[in-house]
Amino acid sequence: MNNTLRATLATVLLCTVAACTKKDPHAGHDHSAHAKHVHTAPHGGKLIELGEHAFNLEFVRDAATGKLTAYLLDGHAESFVRISAPSFEITATVAGAKKTLTLVAVANAATGEKVGATSQFEATADWLKTTATFDAVITSLTIRDNAFKGVAFTFTQG
Repeated sequence: MNNTLRATLATVLLCTVAACTKKDPHAGHDHSAHAKHVHTAPHGGKLIELGEHAFNLEFVRDAATGKLTAYLLDGHAESFVRISAPSFEITATVAGAKKTLTLVAVANAATGEKVGATSQFEATADWLKTTATFDAVITSLTIRDNAFKGVAFTFTQG
């Protein structure tokens, strides 16, 4: 093998390795191991990925009040994503029974969000006071022209 060919192959190999371990300049974290790629829920709740790294819903349960809050976040769970939806529904299975929760848009003076342009949704139910784990399905939610239907998840929160 001549030296020019060796140098070319070495350059291609270095570029390939650099591209595989390149950091995302917008997220500030390494995407080289997508299988181990994890985001942290900013409110300590349960993150549900919507789409392939497109959006996240963070569900947070307040047992004392029986309230479930959902925060719509970007694909990295770092920034809020405001949408115009007035509400969305999930169907939970609790002790073998189906229960529908309608999460309603919430205004938040601290963030300047209002109904019609918010990332926060809430629902209350007595069973949320005593049920820390349940299976659920997001019936339908549209985010920026992306329709998500029948997204199943298991909610668990310590």
